Amino acid sequence: MPPDRVTLAKGTIHRPDEPRHFMKLKPVAARVRIFARGRLLAETRRALRLIEVGHDMYDPTLYIPEDDLRQPLERAQKATFCPLKGAAHYVSLPARDGAPAVADIGWSYADPLPDAAALKGRVAFDPSKVTIEEACDEPAEHE
Repeated sequence: MPPDRVTLAKGTIHRPDEPRHFMKLKPVAARVRIFARGRLLAETRRALRLIEVGHDMYDPTLYIPEDDLRQPLERAQKATFCPLKGAAHYVSLPARDGAPAVADIGWSYADPLPDAAALKGRVAFDPSKVTIEEACDEPAEHE
């Protein structure tokens, strides 16, 4: 590894121009369900947890495969850019069956940067706008 590269933890992905900005993706060993206003948005056993440190230590974010969405989402106007992940496009939950719409409920990376390729085809949700359940189906065995 070149001397100017910093690795703080095994398997982390560092921003080339700012090694103190890094992330790690880990599979989630549980069933994850995402709800908004009583509507099941997604259910999966294939979530990825992203842990990121940049200007601050960010809350972990779950990324859900688009194939595991249970409600249609619409592309929103909002977009952002992350130097580790690439361009994010936000999504909104449309109004349906009397339930109101939820703007900018989540985001995805349609064409992530190479080091973040595992995020392609996944959606993350704003935890202030959804309820996230993470549960094992069977109790863990204790030794």
